[in-house]
Amino acid sequence: VGDFIVAGEDFGCGSSREHAVWALRGAGVRAVLADTFARIFYRNAISNGFYALEIPGISQKVNSGDQLEIDMTGAKVINITKDEVYTFLPFTYMIQAIMAAGGLMNYIAQQETGERISG
Repeated sequence: VGDFIVAGEDFGCGSSREHAVWALRGAGVRAVLADTFARIFYRNAISNGFYALEIPGISQKVNSGDQLEIDMTGAKVINITKDEVYTFLPFTYMIQAIMAAGGLMNYIAQQETGERISG
């Protein structure tokens, strides 16, 4: 449950602070789907357990108000409104583990206490 932002190229370009990710999450945004991301925004998103999915061309395929569903296991976004599917590269095992922990700091804390995330 929550909203998605669909964006064009180089989303998040600008300030290198994590506040952008915090503000999006605070506004109820669950994920950003973009043609491309500024690398620092992407790293901050993953570090904070926030979904940033790079899907080339998505900004030209999705319209405002389209109902979307993200399938992380299948590495795809389903546009329910248009009956279309857009695929993305699945996260690496390490990124999956960080996301499952809720962010990098939580992942590190789990590793330090001996908890392991199996994949």
